[in-house]
Amino acid sequence: MEQQIDLSKYQNKLGRKHQIIRLIWNLIWISTTWFLPRSIGSGWKRFILKLFGAQIHSSACVYSSAKIYYPKNLILGKNSCIADKVNCYNVAPIIIRDNVTISQFSYLCTASHNIYSTKHELITSPITIESQAWVAADAFVGMGVTIGEGAVVGARACVFKDVEPWSVVGGNPAKFIKKREIKGLNK
Repeated sequence: MEQQIDLSKYQNKLGRKHQIIRLIWNLIWISTTWFLPRSIGSGWKRFILKLFGAQIHSSACVYSSAKIYYPKNLILGKNSCIADKVNCYNVAPIIIRDNVTISQFSYLCTASHNIYSTKHELITSPITIESQAWVAADAFVGMGVTIGEGAVVGARACVFKDVEPWSVVGGNPAKFIKKREIKGLNK
């Protein structure tokens, strides 16, 4: 049985209005933040993100080089950080709770395509990263994934399934390595 994908029938379900908003968003973000190194100007960046619909706590930090696909689909909690060159492809919501770090070059991806359809339609599902979690450098987190409270996603890991609270995962695909235990008291 011969099967064929026919992309001539592909339709962008998000529509022209969505594309125009994203164009304006990208022009404003790039032109007003590119010169601000790393976390400097956090208040200004939060203002711009909120202007485009992001729900972002006043203590959250987004680096200038971070790429946010659609601010309206971003929720960023208290003391959380989206670091250098992180890509938030948030076609669906990305919810980042309190005290979370998303390290440099990580990719949070809420969309893919229906591999069982001849039209290859866009499919989406939100990502949730619970409080006190850390997504380490250059990690990939796929659509529909929840990273549990206090969990650590190791550098360059690829996460396609939920990560249990207070666990450390790594590899491709990400697998359980050990439990995370916080030792000692902060002084």
